[in-house]
Amino acid sequence: MKRFLAYFLGGVFLLGVFATGCVKGKGHRQVVIYVSEDQVFSEPILKGFEKATGITVKAVYDTEEAKSTGAMNRLIAEKDNPQADVYWANEPIRAEVLKQKGISAPYFSPNARGIPAAFKDPEGYWTGFSARARVFIVNKRVRKSPTSILAYIDPRWKRRAVIANPLFGTTTSEMAALFTVWGDTRAKSFMMALKRNRVKISTSNGESADFVASGQADFSLVDSDDAVNRIRQGKPVRMVYPDQGPGQIGCFIVPNAVVLIKGARHPKLARKLIDYLLSRETERKLAFEDCAQIPLHAGVKIPPEMKPIDKVQVMRVNYAKVAQKMVEIQPFLKRWMGM
Repeated sequence: MKRFLAYFLGGVFLLGVFATGCVKGKGHRQVVIYVSEDQVFSEPILKGFEKATGITVKAVYDTEEAKSTGAMNRLIAEKDNPQADVYWANEPIRAEVLKQKGISAPYFSPNARGIPAAFKDPEGYWTGFSARARVFIVNKRVRKSPTSILAYIDPRWKRRAVIANPLFGTTTSEMAALFTVWGDTRAKSFMMALKRNRVKISTSNGESADFVASGQADFSLVDSDDAVNRIRQGKPVRMVYPDQGPGQIGCFIVPNAVVLIKGARHPKLARKLIDYLLSRETERKLAFEDCAQIPLHAGVKIPPEMKPIDKVQVMRVNYAKVAQKMVEIQPFLKRWMGM
């Protein structure tokens, strides 16, 4: 009886250890990431991480209706009880908001060393990778392409240009960037001149690109992936990087940004995932996807339609100031849109 009891208790003990180990092991090998980058592009990258490391990734993707803000607002709501370990933002403005609200934690990934300082937070709260450029898409029937964002207020292009609604997406970010570079007075004058020049307003960058491709407009400022995709589709358009001349402000760059969440439940695995996202191989893959994103590491192979980042004259902005300015100018933009 004593021998049976000993075997029984020993078995219960081993079963308990095994069960506890399985639960702990399973939890230890899972990392949770909230994602604002389009699922069709981000999911294959995350699957590649799983395959390479054996670590399970639980990804929560933004819906199209709540693009960029959905995941950010969820992280803000969960501040006192964080559920995510990592946030993959499709631009750095939201990453800056999280830093300012005390939701992110600093991490200096070894894979961030080759990324220019302009595209990462100096305190390590976010790091940029795989960027979009804000470029002109121009219909090929236009003999002389616009070369500066100031073309929008040139009488030559009256009623012939289109821009996406400045209350949303990367157009908002660029308008906020212009306010930080030019100052409020000049930026507001520019916006009012847009109206006087009868610039058309579209619902999105994609719609703007389609207007240009169909000949309804001569040019538009869009994300580089919108232009590259129309070129690959054989549309009669070309892509122009604006403000590349001496004394011009340069092209606004919108990198992805990866963030370590403060109080992450799986911080070691979170850092492994961040390292993977910031790798040269991840940037190469995203360059050749339809998202056509520009690697921020030098020397990464890219498709022929794109320019390497070191060949682009970049608009010099402080993304933290852009994030603050984006909030400040919302009332003005709403009035500008007649809301």
